[in-house]
Amino acid sequence: MTSERCLFASDLHGRRDRYEKLFAAIEREAPGAVLLGGDLLPGLADGLAEGPFVGFLAGGLARLRHAMGARYPLVLAIPGNDDPAAAVEELRAKELAGNLRLVHGTRAAIGVRAVFGYACVPPSPFALKDFERYDVSRFVDPGAVSPEEGFRSVPACESAIRYGTIAADLEALVEGADLHEAILLLHAPPYQTLLDRAALDGRMIDGVPLDVHVGSIAVRRFIEARQPLLTFHGHVHESARLTGAWRDGIGRTRMFSAAHDGDELALVRFDLADLDAATRELL
Repeated sequence: MTSERCLFASDLHGRRDRYEKLFAAIEREAPGAVLLGGDLLPGLADGLAEGPFVGFLAGGLARLRHAMGARYPLVLAIPGNDDPAAAVEELRAKELAGNLRLVHGTRAAIGVRAVFGYACVPPSPFALKDFERYDVSRFVDPGAVSPEEGFRSVPACESAIRYGTIAADLEALVEGADLHEAILLLHAPPYQTLLDRAALDGRMIDGVPLDVHVGSIAVRRFIEARQPLLTFHGHVHESARLTGAWRDGIGRTRMFSAAHDGDELALVRFDLADLDAATRELL
């Protein structure tokens, strides 16, 4: 039976020092599962990460598995909007020798609890659009670049680019499943919460003030309607610093974020049998 003690990290952005800290924590603590919430790879300025970094990640996990043996945890991961799909496809093709499972758009499980993974975020100001979707409609916030613009590292279906939404994707992902005990691993935080606060105070574009909340309306509505047990998020690095909170809730749903805008690794430790005792440490 999988231990209910787990670790969650997000937005490591290919920083090897953060991964080394994560590897050390995994070996020391032997959790039952490790969740990685997107933006795993070096940014575009560092290339598409298909060479040395993928080897580093694969090698680190392989060494962990060798050292830990039967204590090696289940490792579930999603990409994020800063991860080029070309590099993610390399990861998916290898699945890192069975030491890591990518769960974007799929279902996994931690023990008896279903885990659903989804990487896409609403339109952002960034150019890479591999893991961006319209949110609930084709509206784009001032200053953001639509999914139909920008660029992609791999070809994508034109219909999905133009008409796909996070709202529709989430409904298709769960297919009417009972989410009472389910876990959602989502890169985008829900809109207007303590987890999606961006440093946009006083910013305007063409006379229009920018919304300081940059999370997903679709994710918020989905959580409100379906009330999963637990959701994990990243993406908005500065939110915990600005709000003083890395956790929030909507109804019965607990929501944790590991996004962080400092140099440290933000590591969330939680026990599925006692979610109130969850902690977040900067390493």
